[in-house]
Amino acid sequence: MNLSSINGVSKNFSDSDQSLDTPTYHSKKRGSKKREDLRKIIKVNKPQKTPFGRLLKLAAHALAEGQNKPEPKGLWEEPYDRASNWKPCAEERDWEPSEGNNGYIMVTANGGLNQQRVAVCNAVAVARLLNATLVLPKFMFSSVWRDVSQFGDIYQEEHFINYLKPDIRIVKELPEELQSLDLDAIDSVVTDEDIMKEAKPSFYRKNILPLLLRNRVLHFLGFGNRLAFDPIPSQLQRLRCRCNFYALQFVPKIQEGGALILQRIRQNSSHAGLLDSYLVGPYAKKVVKGKRGHSVKGPKYLALHLRFEIDMVAHSLCKFGGGEEERKELEAYRQIHFPALTRLEKSDKLPTPDELRSEGLCPLTPEEAVLMLAALGFNRKTHIFLAGAQIYGGQSRLASLTSLYPHLVTKENLLSPSELKPFKNFSSQLAALDFIGCTASSAFAMTDSGSQLSALVSGFRMYYGGGQMPTIRPNKRRLADIFLKNNTIEWKVFEQRVRKAVRQTKQVHRRPTARSIYRHPRCKECMCLLE
Repeated sequence: MNLSSINGVSKNFSDSDQSLDTPTYHSKKRGSKKREDLRKIIKVNKPQKTPFGRLLKLAAHALAEGQNKPEPKGLWEEPYDRASNWKPCAEERDWEPSEGNNGYIMVTANGGLNQQRVAVCNAVAVARLLNATLVLPKFMFSSVWRDVSQFGDIYQEEHFINYLKPDIRIVKELPEELQSLDLDAIDSVVTDEDIMKEAKPSFYRKNILPLLLRNRVLHFLGFGNRLAFDPIPSQLQRLRCRCNFYALQFVPKIQEGGALILQRIRQNSSHAGLLDSYLVGPYAKKVVKGKRGHSVKGPKYLALHLRFEIDMVAHSLCKFGGGEEERKELEAYRQIHFPALTRLEKSDKLPTPDELRSEGLCPLTPEEAVLMLAALGFNRKTHIFLAGAQIYGGQSRLASLTSLYPHLVTKENLLSPSELKPFKNFSSQLAALDFIGCTASSAFAMTDSGSQLSALVSGFRMYYGGGQMPTIRPNKRRLADIFLKNNTIEWKVFEQRVRKAVRQTKQVHRRPTARSIYRHPRCKECMCLLE
């Protein structure tokens, strides 16, 4: 089996919730007729076939029988006490402020909310590395997501500028004398094609700094994952953590909407969650203390990020039970949004859908996700917050989830039409509400570890959670092997194997070399280990 052809493309996509061949404002009109044709052929509410009918019946029976039984011990807890030994310490500084006098760096970040967040923090680090002044980042308009939100629509500008003042100089716009420069004409526009993925600091010093010194202004266009995680100076690494966990605070509109979601999913409890103050600021309820001074916990809820939108489904090249009609519509979507993948597909160098699934490269379907939750022991009374955009297949695809877990809600259920109205047509702002709902949850379950939202949520929970915020990270390769036996496996055996597969991913360890500090902040640069 040869997976190398797709791995390069897949990695680029999995690093972001919303990017690969991402159309930008340079190509708004390109493919508009194709998109119109695509909308006609995609029927988001058609009934979906599933190979898991037998297992779903067994799950329903098990949930009905166990609704009055206690849940498995440790289901809502981190399995290892030593997780609580890691404490946040990215705020510690050991340098003088940068004067930023080598020039100005502009960044227009592509992708969705979460990829843009990573790009912003990487840009902060590069500005410090090059002793440059950072112009307040901008966000690239995408003809896929059609969100015109800019930095100040999502994050608090003044807090961002002032919090990072001891690190770098940030301005809201270029000085007047530089605003008239034709950056293209003087070769000051740097695209993702000009910088390798995860480029080392030495690349920036050798290739980017001379341009900056010569032209006084550089504009990074895209800037998706263009700074390495290792090797990198420890103080620069810590600055990235500081940016992600402290400097980027949502604007009051988003904080207030997020606080309403938390209040309602917790059934109007007066108890605040551990992370509420970091997420919704002044809109967080006060933490209620018990007799011994410990925080009193309110009603529990599970957050599930179901990464099963059409972009993920189409890019995966997997099959999901929809037959020829599904194949045609996903192929049409790829032709418009992932032309590079379409060219690879025609070369016959790609693995088959069955090979992809066996390697754990297919996103979990809603049916697979609900079977995983039931096997782990979440009972029928569990309150679930479902995050994500439009699920491929529509409401019919969610039938198994809502049938087995009737207390399943989304931000659209929890907020009234008037409360949702300010966020309508702003996908990044809606994603910010999902981010809050997932990060503050008692337990968080992801269905695709490559999702940027899931990565950032799990990193936040790791950083601020004090070892009390469990995250479920399925090993999709192991689960694929289990699901292959869906026609014969007994429920008890299924439970045991799923629990073992998930338990093996709950290890507490330092950040592996070259892995993202946004996803794995347990490292000496971002967190302190108390022995």
